[in-house]
Amino acid sequence: MIKIRKAKEADFEAIWGIFHEVVKKGDTFAFAPESTREEYKALWMQPGICTYVTDLRGKIVGTYILRKNQPGLGAHVANAAYMVHPEARGQGIGKAMGSHSIKQAKKLGFSAIQFNFVVSTNLVAIQLWLKLGFKIVGTVPKAFDHRKLGLVDVYVMHRFA
Repeated sequence: MIKIRKAKEADFEAIWGIFHEVVKKGDTFAFAPESTREEYKALWMQPGICTYVTDLRGKIVGTYILRKNQPGLGAHVANAAYMVHPEARGQGIGKAMGSHSIKQAKKLGFSAIQFNFVVSTNLVAIQLWLKLGFKIVGTVPKAFDHRKLGLVDVYVMHRFA
């Protein structure tokens, strides 16, 4: 059974393990594979960010964050990022986190969620976000330096909460 809850400080070791496994290939996130634990913690666990973990049979296998996409006059739109440990893929973790984040965004008063940087070659994620009601609203040409493919496009995706 998949359980999603707010992350605690004690969860960071598991979150760091997921981050390290996900970004080391350099094919889905703008984070440098060489990012340090401290750099990542500052991005994922800072005040103002709602951090969640996904537990599957007693093990943390996923994490996501929800935050304001922009300050001030853009603060009504959320931004989110999701990571699933490679060993846990294909078990509905991403879909569960995506659905949970939509509900949480609405609960937190956001009117929409916007993804600013979805790598165009990350087809599994794109298909999931489309199924969950997101639309591709823009393309940024050659904005991601994919470790294997070189420069590829990035999508901006959006949905109302």
